[in-house]
Amino acid sequence: MSAGFAHHLRVDQIHDGDRLDLIAVEAERDAIAKRLDLLGLDRLEAHVCLERNRETIRVLGRLSASLNQSCVVTNEPVPAHIDEPFEVVFIPEPPSTGPDHEVELGPGDCDTMFYDGQQIDLGAAVTDTLALSIDPYPRSAAAEAALKEAGVMTEEQASPFAVLAQLKDRAGGD
Repeated sequence: MSAGFAHHLRVDQIHDGDRLDLIAVEAERDAIAKRLDLLGLDRLEAHVCLERNRETIRVLGRLSASLNQSCVVTNEPVPAHIDEPFEVVFIPEPPSTGPDHEVELGPGDCDTMFYDGQQIDLGAAVTDTLALSIDPYPRSAAAEAALKEAGVMTEEQASPFAVLAQLKDRAGGD
């Protein structure tokens, strides 16, 4: 789902080597921020090169975004910048043989999107790539202090080895 950032390209007009720059305007960024539960999306750009082999469209690009998320501990804004390459392959939707029909994809097919055979939605691919690129558990600078104040142990303190060390200290062992 493109969530306000739809960039449909007709397959019959895509040529091998086409280059495109997609830059989200404010309304599109607002729609994406709402969909991804972001406090704000100040910038979203994608620069792509298209490769076409009959009905298969391969998109190689670079995603760049500036955003603000909510800290999972304090709810304070956490600014983030994303700048990373991505690759998506569009293939035509396979014909369905019934309501329970499943399509199996292998490990190399994780960045595969289906399309209706007529057009691809490059905006949806960019939005989905952004969703996978953001930190799922953003923390502000004040998060550690807030967790410590609440009595939450760090991973090191809660590890099995730390617990064994505490038991050893209590027992007075070496």
